[in-house]
Amino acid sequence: MFRHFRERRIAVSQTEIFLRQGGEGPPLLLLHGYPQTHVMWHEVAPVLARHFTVICPDLRGYGASGKPPTDPDHGPYSKRAMAGDMVEVMEALGFSRFMLAGHDRGGRVAHRLCLDHPERVCRAAVLDIVPTRTLFESVDREIATGYYHWFFLIQPDPLPERLIGGDPEFYLRWTLRRWSGDSAAGFAPEALEAYARAFSDPATIHATCEDYRAAAGIDLAHDRADAEKRITCPLLVLWGRKGLMARHFDMLAVWREKAAGPVTGRALPCGHFLPEEAPEETVRELAAFFLAPEG
Repeated sequence: MFRHFRERRIAVSQTEIFLRQGGEGPPLLLLHGYPQTHVMWHEVAPVLARHFTVICPDLRGYGASGKPPTDPDHGPYSKRAMAGDMVEVMEALGFSRFMLAGHDRGGRVAHRLCLDHPERVCRAAVLDIVPTRTLFESVDREIATGYYHWFFLIQPDPLPERLIGGDPEFYLRWTLRRWSGDSAAGFAPEALEAYARAFSDPATIHATCEDYRAAAGIDLAHDRADAEKRITCPLLVLWGRKGLMARHFDMLAVWREKAAGPVTGRALPCGHFLPEEAPEETVRELAAFFLAPEG
């Protein structure tokens, strides 16, 4: 995986970010979700690298990136802090403006980055999410059942940490199967091994719980304070036709409420993990969007 990509570690204000970089051309930042690492882009990134300089980092708390200590407000794991990391990473690589795609938690970081640093983002894509506040305010039995982990992971330390830590690989594989459209397809053995290796670290389990605790607290406070802010760049929304989001939300309508610029997108024939379950369709949609001429 990631042939012709080089590994880098970049120190940012509060931690260190591990990433892989490959290709040439306009900069494109790809952000992963839970419970994965940058490896989730292994089928998509090499193809996009034919057109772009592709940067695939591990978010703070995940994979080989740093796991800074938390605080009572879970501020170090807010999407604002994670977005700030990515701005610093791209600046260190020489890119003051860039394109951006985020899946799952990475999509939430992408949303916050677009709000906090609009001058940095030329175009953005979010994959299989609705905004955090929108989801919390729409909870019903179906969402609470399908997204039970949102309420499990926010329980006080050490409850979820201890329970997941009892058999982290079982939890990881069960979660990946549950959220995918076809439990027998989509995940390369090498990717599963990389996820299991990363998730076996107790520090990763704790940090990823902190990510969700921040989402239920400080992230919501930030979102309420910025309720009038809108994404100003062109936005692409992709989602899995077999996933919960597609059944519960009008995805384009939800994101058009959050954007001042154009919003386009469509469903892909898969579950939650678009880049691994439907890599060809994901590449085609991302490439067409990010290669489109300005204006």
